[in-house]
Amino acid sequence: MKMKTMKPRGRFFLLWLVGMLLSVQVFAQEIAIKGSVKDRLGEVVIGANVIVKGTTNGTITDFDGNFVLNAKQGDIIVISFIGYKTQELPAATTMNVVLQDDSEVLEDVVVIGYGSVKKSDLSGSVVAVKAEEMNRGAVTSAQELMQGKVPGLYVQQGSGEPGAGQTMRIRSGASLNASNDPLIVIDGVPVSNSAAPGVSNGLSTINPNDIETFTVLKDASATAIYGSRASNGVIIITTKKGTQGKIKVAYNSTYTAKDPYKRINNLSGDELRATLTSIYPENTTNGAYISQILNQYPDQSTDWQNEIFQTGLSTDQNISISGKAGFLPFRVSLGYNTEKGTLKTSKYDRYTGAINLSPKFFNDHLSVDINVKGSINKTRFADSGAVGAAAFYDPTKPVYADDYHGYNGYWNWTAVSQDTSGSTVYSPNTQAATNPLSLLFDRDNHGTTKRSIGNIQLDYKIHGLEDLHANLNLGYDVAKATGSNFTNAGSFMAAKDSNFPGYGSGNTWNNLRRNHLLDFYLNYVKDIKSIKSHIDVMAGYSWQHFYYKDFSPNMSNVMPESEKDINGWTYNETEQRYYKDGDYAAPYENYLVSFFGRLNYNLMDRYLLTATLRRDGSSRFSENNRWGMFPSVAFAWSIINEPFMKKTTDVLSNLKLRLGYGITGQQEISDYLYLTTYKFNANPNSTYLGNSLLKPQGYSPDLKWEQTTTYNVGIDFGFLNNRINGTIEYYQKHTKDLLNTVSAPAGTNFTNEITANVGKMKNKGVEFNINAVAVQTKDFSWDLGYNVTWNTSEITQLTASYNPSYPGINAGSASYDNGAVLQKHQVGSQPSTFWLYQQAYDVDGNPIQNTMVDRNGDGQITEADRYMTDKSPMPKVFMGFSSQFTYKNWDLGFNLRANFGNYVYNAFAANNSTIGNINPSLGYLWNYDECIYRTNFTQVNESIQRASDYFLENASFLKMDNITLGYSFKKFFTEKLSGRISFSVQNVFTITKYTGLDPECSAIDENLWPNSRTYTLGLNLNF
Repeated sequence: MKMKTMKPRGRFFLLWLVGMLLSVQVFAQEIAIKGSVKDRLGEVVIGANVIVKGTTNGTITDFDGNFVLNAKQGDIIVISFIGYKTQELPAATTMNVVLQDDSEVLEDVVVIGYGSVKKSDLSGSVVAVKAEEMNRGAVTSAQELMQGKVPGLYVQQGSGEPGAGQTMRIRSGASLNASNDPLIVIDGVPVSNSAAPGVSNGLSTINPNDIETFTVLKDASATAIYGSRASNGVIIITTKKGTQGKIKVAYNSTYTAKDPYKRINNLSGDELRATLTSIYPENTTNGAYISQILNQYPDQSTDWQNEIFQTGLSTDQNISISGKAGFLPFRVSLGYNTEKGTLKTSKYDRYTGAINLSPKFFNDHLSVDINVKGSINKTRFADSGAVGAAAFYDPTKPVYADDYHGYNGYWNWTAVSQDTSGSTVYSPNTQAATNPLSLLFDRDNHGTTKRSIGNIQLDYKIHGLEDLHANLNLGYDVAKATGSNFTNAGSFMAAKDSNFPGYGSGNTWNNLRRNHLLDFYLNYVKDIKSIKSHIDVMAGYSWQHFYYKDFSPNMSNVMPESEKDINGWTYNETEQRYYKDGDYAAPYENYLVSFFGRLNYNLMDRYLLTATLRRDGSSRFSENNRWGMFPSVAFAWSIINEPFMKKTTDVLSNLKLRLGYGITGQQEISDYLYLTTYKFNANPNSTYLGNSLLKPQGYSPDLKWEQTTTYNVGIDFGFLNNRINGTIEYYQKHTKDLLNTVSAPAGTNFTNEITANVGKMKNKGVEFNINAVAVQTKDFSWDLGYNVTWNTSEITQLTASYNPSYPGINAGSASYDNGAVLQKHQVGSQPSTFWLYQQAYDVDGNPIQNTMVDRNGDGQITEADRYMTDKSPMPKVFMGFSSQFTYKNWDLGFNLRANFGNYVYNAFAANNSTIGNINPSLGYLWNYDECIYRTNFTQVNESIQRASDYFLENASFLKMDNITLGYSFKKFFTEKLSGRISFSVQNVFTITKYTGLDPECSAIDENLWPNSRTYTLGLNLNF
């Protein structure tokens, strides 16, 4: 049989197949790679990652920058190290790699207001916190992202209320009567961070998942560009933008449980019985009365705190789509957050949406940035007074009752009497506290706030003069809030209502806040190589209009059905309530007009100069004082770039000296205080225009800006290519023309007291922060961050002229004793210093009731014996520490925060430290704080004893704010899906000597909704 001849096509295929097999064999051969990694200056790079792309086969460079790695021919070797550009090179037996500086890392662009600069060109005190550096866990409000992250920025934790905000202070406050909040700027729009009715926190309307960076401007050279509103610092929030790459979808979700584990240390029912009966024998008048009440329910022991609290469950769901559709980079996000609070009946829901469009036109000469953010916030407010009520309500009484003690089913104190005919009459004991559950469930208090913030910013690079940009920013911030707060008919609270007993009453609110903005500026940026200079000049104009209108009726009580025909009352079908028509409040509005300019000059990358000037005009001041001038200047010397520093760059990678000086202002006061205004008044004896019932208000025609002058010196440093970097700064702030309430000379005004510019204050401080990549290997890294701030403030003047007998200004009061004053602003002291009696003690160190130190020696205890304690709520030192471990795909991080030298007046204990003072005529009993066992107080003069420095406590603390464990996966079922799953705990522990619920509370602690321990499961997916 003749063999068939192979056709040419078959021969070629066979030869090709054999060749491919041979090449694969060669391709698969392993090679030993020997190499080194250096930087552009020829210095070795220690600990650089060297890995075969797409595998876990890798190593790191040794102390000489050398490495050895086995690979296959054809493999791609990836070389990377922090601060350098990652390189990908084909495998070879010898690889000597030179890493180039990563300009994106070393030359980060920082937003500074009306523009941005490279981080290396900064001359002022500016700190930028990126999204990946922010706090993780269950974050509802934007302030939580920054807590403990920035030196000089003090963020005090809020209450446990859903959606509650935090107090923010930058380098302490600069005012006494005006606002001390920093200016918040969101995507170029200055906004109000105060809460409107319907929300408990102004910034809770911003979805934290949409935030890209926080930039904190601290010293005057950085903040003065915002002039009249910058004396308390500026926080610039930049939200996430569209990208130039492929369309990406990100889904972020958290599932949270909040445990209200903290409790006020009060007495149980059995402890209260034992304590009272031991002091008041049954054969005495008080004893018989107490025994009768205590044994009304002999086996009852109600833990009222357990009754009002619950596990708070919440979830936060967010989805975003970003990328480029045709010519249009975009980002769209939707978010939903719902929280069931730890206090029963409390609930918070937030719906958010955000759109960013950032197209470019005319060969990238015209850049357009459009941002629109909207939110709907719905809140069911729980009466936080239930916390204090639960702590001190009689634990020997039941929660519910169906007899004469029952009001809507809740047990409450009832007075029993007889009418003229001898019949028994039951009426609510109006002096007694309300059942804590009734406070929560017999009140319907809810609000809805709708808010939108947006802007369109046009940046045009002039054709033919590309170094010159024209920038126009048009923005708005509009919020509308509605809500109502009513007690239920049949409740104990309704029964005590003298106007409509039993029917319930309340009020509604309906208001609108509006803020419109127009900014325009020209920006010229030029590199002049002949003189080794870089010039950045900006000049502009700003106009902003603030408008507030309250549409709430002046009177809005519920009317009973039987009285619906009373004149002036109408029925609202929607709310099914009767309202009495009333006048609406007049709108408030004010304008701010500004001219501003800035020069940034860089000579040889060594000498940096920044000078700014802003002239502001505010309608809140009269024409004579309307305009203010706010200059600043800063100089920086990049010592590291000097020729004589070249030999040190293998160790020292950054060294910069910064000096700054500037003046900033404050105009956050009420509108039109310089004008005489009138209000309706029902008392004809105090009116001005006869029977018109118009009463004139006090006015201050000479009001003007508060002004703060700041001096700043700082040093930025970095070692080992900035693996270790940080800053140390010293600052002084001097505020003059403080707004203060002072007495008006008789006959010169329509009121006894007016607001005037008569005060001065100074504060100074030191800030230090350091960040380090402590360990960097192929599989493991450890990042550390630490910051500490020391600050002190002193009031130096409160009157127009020196007056040593001036009593100071009341700054803080308790709710008892008709508002017992416990804090004052006084010359020579810190703001809000505690003003108290000095407690006297016996030889054993126990406090003696009703006995205070007679400081003036007149033989009696009066207010003249009170003293300024030299202790205030503000910490003298506060710090933050963060640690982040990464091992392969796992990460573990935690944040610690500490305050030192801050004090809190424990008004809970002060108001409930006396087992005596029981009066049978009151007809009710109450519970006590366990401190009665420490004080042994029985019968006291409460107005004196409750203002004793015995209850002033050191509230220094160390807190672990959060700890998070996460696992990241690069692909899940498909390479297109990556993500991260995490578990975190917040409010992990607190170490403190403070005996109250939480040392991080208001200065006078008497009704705190405690913060919970929070457990969160998080899931992030990227498509």
